Amino acid sequence: MDWTHQDATEKPPATDLGNRIIKVNHAGEHGAVNIYTGQILLARVTAPHMVAELCEFRSHEQRHRAIFRAELERRGRPRCRSYHLCGAGGLVLGLVTGLFGSAAISATTTAVESVVLRHLEHQLEVLRGNDPDAVIAIASIVAEEQQHHDQSLAHGQTRSFWARLLDPIVTNSTEAVIWMGMRL
Repeated sequence: MDWTHQDATEKPPATDLGNRIIKVNHAGEHGAVNIYTGQILLARVTAPHMVAELCEFRSHEQRHRAIFRAELERRGRPRCRSYHLCGAGGLVLGLVTGLFGSAAISATTTAVESVVLRHLEHQLEVLRGNDPDAVIAIASIVAEEQQHHDQSLAHGQTRSFWARLLDPIVTNSTEAVIWMGMRL
């Protein structure tokens, strides 16, 4: 079909890049849900004052995952091949950091969300004008991801041992998972 002569009710097809980004974001949100699940399990003992916040963050991530799942279904696309890897990796990361308490939990969230926010902003730039449905889905989660980052940063753990140790590990791992997901 010649999209230059479309009628007002038709939409141009989603871009391949938009499809891949939505798939990777869906897998990433699954990983985030599992990070918080693992942290909540252990924070009940190691950082009970954080459990309510972690539960709130997990509920946001569950909603984000549902947004991207709905967009995948609308596009007729399967989930990313990295979906289960993101889930397993997220759970392990959540359990390990939850074991070490509030400083490790805060450092992990700050590092993950820094990478996520950078990628979301880049995605919005490259998709704007090319895939409006992807832009809507991505833009709908940015404020909550920023909230997770800012609240975790506000815990004041940026100079802790755990922040110095975990930041490069979590940042590089998150970047690697995104890179791999875009290529699967």
